[in-house]
Amino acid sequence: MLPSRRGHPARVPAALALLLATAATGTLAACGDTGGLESAGATPAARQPARLWPGLTPASSPAYDIGEVEHAPVAGVAVPGGDIRRANPVAAVRAEIAAHPDDYADAKARYHETSVRMADCGPDGAGDERGGCPVLRPYYRDLTGDGRPEMTLGFRLLPDKLTAVRVYTVEKDRLVRVMSYEDAVSAVELAGRTVIVRSPSEVAGYEYRLQWTWDADQGAMLLTSDEMLRTDDGGQHTKRPSASPSPPASPAPSPSASTSVPPSASAR
Repeated sequence: MLPSRRGHPARVPAALALLLATAATGTLAACGDTGGLESAGATPAARQPARLWPGLTPASSPAYDIGEVEHAPVAGVAVPGGDIRRANPVAAVRAEIAAHPDDYADAKARYHETSVRMADCGPDGAGDERGGCPVLRPYYRDLTGDGRPEMTLGFRLLPDKLTAVRVYTVEKDRLVRVMSYEDAVSAVELAGRTVIVRSPSEVAGYEYRLQWTWDADQGAMLLTSDEMLRTDDGGQHTKRPSASPSPPASPAPSPSASTSVPPSASAR
């Protein structure tokens, strides 16, 4: 399984701090009866970022790997007529469980309870977060821009309060996984060609927001943004469980028309 985030925000370039005075040279101020211009004061000079250690040897390898590219055909899951809506989402999860016995099969495996609870899933493959089945309801939306929907699927990693988020597409009538991520998840959203995953932070008043965006050259959803942002709720999150190293929009009335995946596993 692909590794999850490592509990820290991504390193992002420093933003240019261009502070423009509101009443600078572009603002006209009436000056008595003369109709002249009145100075609003000096405009702060723009400053470029200061580059540190210009002689530093460039890195020869990525800083860390959290599974930037995921493109994996799913064996044994039929896609009748090439219509992903007809693929069985529970079968997709069972195929993943079978492919990673060290994580699920043994009684001492970390997510053994997930494999046991798969027996509670209905034969039609419809996940239901309210029941015992760990597979959540799938959502369908075109994330690749080819006019056909992809399937966004979630399932619980038990007994840990973690959620696995997967995106599948169809290639030559084969089910192909193009995004894979798991962590303590508070919300998942779909926006355009992007999947947004929100997770609680250990820092009060902040949350993590990660975005995956479709890249046609890689044939996968790539992690394009990893941010640590202020929350609106005062940061009432408790500390999230740590995921083991292993591998966005309002809710719609039906999965086929959905633009948002409801929260699946908050760290409570």
